[in-house]
Amino acid sequence: MKVKQMSVFLENKSGRLAQVTRVLGENGVNIRALSIADTTDFGILRLIVNDPDKTYQVLKEAGFTVSATDVIAVEVADRPGGLADILQSLQEAGINIEYLYAFVQKTPSAALVVLRVEQLDEAVKALQESGIHILSEEEVYKL
Repeated sequence: MKVKQMSVFLENKSGRLAQVTRVLGENGVNIRALSIADTTDFGILRLIVNDPDKTYQVLKEAGFTVSATDVIAVEVADRPGGLADILQSLQEAGINIEYLYAFVQKTPSAALVVLRVEQLDEAVKALQESGIHILSEEEVYKL
């Protein structure tokens, strides 16, 4: 139920994001979801891709600082309050969310959201007990 997320450290200067996406494109890596958090001097690009191992390798070879982190990907009912239901389940289980972001695509009836939480296994259990579908690695990488 865990999905590998790639985190890439980027200097905050023109063209760095373009370089990352060019390297990935030239190596046949497809981005499924992404998020960028930045400061004045640098940013962290978080990616869900179709091939995490290849992504790690090609970015390292291209000179980028990259790391892999486990996250969970969940389906969120595409209706008002859908995300609130998921967050409520985690709150009731005492699980803190470090960050979240949405996928580029969604299923016909649900949005897809990536969650980074402190207690990953406990979060998976709480969400499953609440009837929330957590996508497997295979489901995410094939999107």
